[in-house]
Amino acid sequence: MKLITEILWVFVVFSFLGWLARFISGTIKKRRAVNPGFIILPFLPVAGVGMTLVFLLFHRIDNIFILFFGAAILLTLYKYLLSMFFERAFGFKWKDYSKKRFNINGYISAWEPFAFGLIGMLSVKFAFNPMLSLMSGMPLWLALLIPAVITGLIIADTVISVITVINLRRNLKKMKNISDLIGGRKSKLSDGVLRARYEQRMLKSKRFRLRLVKAFPDMQSLDYEKQLSDLRRQFNIIREKNDKIYETKIENEKDRPFAYGLSFSKLFWLFLIGSFFGTVLETVWGLVMDGYFQMRVGLVVGPFIPVYGGGAVVITLCLYKLHKKGDIIVYLASAVIGATFEYLCSYFQEMFLGTISWDYSDTPFNLDGRTNLTYALIWGVLGLVWLRYVYPFISRTIEKIPKKIGNILTVVLCIIIALDSVFSVLAVMRKNERAEHIPPRTFIGVFVDNAFNDDYMNFVFPYMGTKETFAQKRAEEAKNK
Repeated sequence: MKLITEILWVFVVFSFLGWLARFISGTIKKRRAVNPGFIILPFLPVAGVGMTLVFLLFHRIDNIFILFFGAAILLTLYKYLLSMFFERAFGFKWKDYSKKRFNINGYISAWEPFAFGLIGMLSVKFAFNPMLSLMSGMPLWLALLIPAVITGLIIADTVISVITVINLRRNLKKMKNISDLIGGRKSKLSDGVLRARYEQRMLKSKRFRLRLVKAFPDMQSLDYEKQLSDLRRQFNIIREKNDKIYETKIENEKDRPFAYGLSFSKLFWLFLIGSFFGTVLETVWGLVMDGYFQMRVGLVVGPFIPVYGGGAVVITLCLYKLHKKGDIIVYLASAVIGATFEYLCSYFQEMFLGTISWDYSDTPFNLDGRTNLTYALIWGVLGLVWLRYVYPFISRTIEKIPKKIGNILTVVLCIIIALDSVFSVLAVMRKNERAEHIPPRTFIGVFVDNAFNDDYMNFVFPYMGTKETFAQKRAEEAKNK
């Protein structure tokens, strides 16, 4: 039972991480939010299955060379066979590397085996054990139930997506049949009527089929490439018409303002602004609830809480395309996304640093103490207000910054935030080591100890601790009452 639970967790977590990596890279590259997965849910099952194979075969091996080359060979072979199967079974090629040097039959690019080996090695050395140790702290029934339910949803979603691919192929075939009749003599209908039917067939493509076209812009059809191109072109026309309602579209790149669209610069400034206002919000909340001022930040230098900045970015990316939906849909989506993001932030903080910054274990309807229903509802309000009113205003304000100044500021602030984040992680790690009387091993550790000693860390992170310290604090408060 333990092994099954571990397998399910590895599959679910790495399915999400694989999707998240593709989502972030695709969004930055295309400057718009796109679900990059084969299924509708934010999971990439092929990544989850691949990393599950790595876990089963290599998680007890310590030699980094065996881990690297073993994972590289395993994952390369896995992707090759999977790509070949999809092409033979469905007639689609999701990505074609045949024009790149040193590719393997167009299925694998030259750099992928190296990336696969590196990802596999790092996962075994640094990710699997911390993740599973956190899972072991849950009640057994809960540790099994959560990934089992998510896996069931992924399987159901995969079945729906496979059916969608089959229906997409059928629709393309019908489009080709109509196209073959145009200009021919086998039909009694005029070319105008046939072209009208061809256009109608494109418009009849359901939302799920269009999502696949959008998610895989490099997808090729072995038999119906022209029809797939027409469908993709029709989809782009519809998307551009919808987007113009929410944000002005500027075709000429030279005329575009600074941080145009959902570019990296725009997302970074949203992160920065969200992190700052998160500090303001938390400080005001502390004054109202506790009656006194207390420092509430997420980094060792500056008034920033990255959880709020990251939340602003994630909600923007996930909800950007929902601006035409009703408030109830936006509210519910914001609640789910915000609560999930809050949970993951707490989870990964504990996984990599051994600490947590909040614990809701004593609140009703909490999930492992990392989030609860109350804050999910608050995330819903914040997301709704953000999408409807705050984001359009902030987006237009950011775009008013002169391009040259904006680009320079973005680079400088990126470096500052990156250094601040690195020293924040080092400061937390050294605080934990000091508690165990472990001396610094490098001059960087000495600098961190001098600059961010225990008094300073307790001042900027008054609530940071472990699950044990939070539990002890609750016990003491209950005893005093």
